Amino acid sequence: MVYFFGLETVPLIQPNQFFMETNQTVEEGKTMAIISYVTIIGLIIAFVSNNSKPNEFTSFHIRQSLGIFALWIIISFGLSILSSLIYIPWLSTIVHAGLIVLLILGIIAAAQGEKKPVPLVGDFFQDIFKNI
Repeated sequence: MVYFFGLETVPLIQPNQFFMETNQTVEEGKTMAIISYVTIIGLIIAFVSNNSKPNEFTSFHIRQSLGIFALWIIISFGLSILSSLIYIPWLSTIVHAGLIVLLILGIIAAAQGEKKPVPLVGDFFQDIFKNI
């Protein structure tokens, strides 16, 4: 409870209420969650490992990683078509740097034990890959 001018109030949101799992779940799944962001092979390893012993924390990060890698393939394909039509210097470099930033943000969230979606597209990935 929080007291405000002598009155007892209830905070609307508890700190990390939506992003933190139990410590045991996080600790068990943290390694595979981080590995899922390290190349597509790491994603496959984490996916197979998570199928044998499911962990909700790892599943969350597998969905994030799968979405980022799928987006990477789609954007790369689109950029290759676009670059054959018009020349825009540095466009591919800037877009791929943005995707690398998303991967780094995912790794940081996994290492900190947070179920924090990556900016802009993370919630969308959770909806699309909810069966994983």
